[in-house]
Amino acid sequence: MLELRDIHLEIDGKVILKRLNMKFEIGKRYTVLGNNGTGKSTVANMIMGMEDYRPQSGRIYLDGVDITDLDMSKRAQMGITIAFQENVRFDGIRVLEYLTLGGKIKKSLEEMKNALKLVGLGDEYLKRYVDGSLSGGERKRIELASIYMLDPKYVILDEPDSGIDMMSIETINKFIDALIKRKIAVITITHREEIAINSDYAYLLCAGIVLKEGDPVEISKYYKSMCDACDHPNEIHLVKEREMI
Repeated sequence: MLELRDIHLEIDGKVILKRLNMKFEIGKRYTVLGNNGTGKSTVANMIMGMEDYRPQSGRIYLDGVDITDLDMSKRAQMGITIAFQENVRFDGIRVLEYLTLGGKIKKSLEEMKNALKLVGLGDEYLKRYVDGSLSGGERKRIELASIYMLDPKYVILDEPDSGIDMMSIETINKFIDALIKRKIAVITITHREEIAINSDYAYLLCAGIVLKEGDPVEISKYYKSMCDACDHPNEIHLVKEREMI
């Protein structure tokens, strides 16, 4: 289990996350839902161990081990990986090398083809280079295929539909389903309720707090009715937060 306990995070003196508690179990799909600027990607970066996202208080546990002070590399070794909203660039190498981390991941050619097929790409991409000839959507698809090849314990998908050329919600959900079949925990960061409803559990984030959590369908309905129409989410939802205390 991956667990965030009473997280408080400030960046440049600004409070970003407060009293944050979340749990993620192996083999289940989760959604962190919310509008832009509510702290969703901050949660992703903090779980992954990005240097500027270490909480001032609270702890992060992975399978009972305190990983709060571990860096990104150590967390990756323990089975956490992320597909960032912005594509990571590794220009100049072939897609085949990208998928296998330069040969460090021992997978068959058939497995690589299957990974590409899962994200809607053909076998011919194995011979192509990761360079300017690829669109942003193609890079995103290849990155998702590489995560499937990596076979981690916990996967964070930060806005997986961002920058993808005509990649449907159905395709994204199919990719998540494939990860779940491998007993991988999937944490999807999104503002799309169409993605959220394909989860086992959802967290609705607003102004750095978990406003609501639980059934994804109910959370999505609340989000669509309240958050989409909210011109001042911080003010309105902080009033709701005080009412819940």
